[in-house]
Amino acid sequence: MTQLKAAMAGTVFTVNVAEGDEVQAGQVIIVLESMKMEIPVETEVGGKVTSINVQVGDFVNEEDVLAVIGE
Repeated sequence: MTQLKAAMAGTVFTVNVAEGDEVQAGQVIIVLESMKMEIPVETEVGGKVTSINVQVGDFVNEEDVLAVIGE
């Protein structure tokens, strides 16, 4: 199980997957917006999305868990 964490504080701009989706390593799962920059959050592993912990418009802090990818 892999947790995808926010690298910096920002607002959730897009959520590109849903719970239950299969994803590939390197796929952009969520895009954050901070200081008018878009920051893609990619998964380092492939697997099934077991949970999405944020919605578009949510504010997140650095190290908040955005999503969880299972094997």
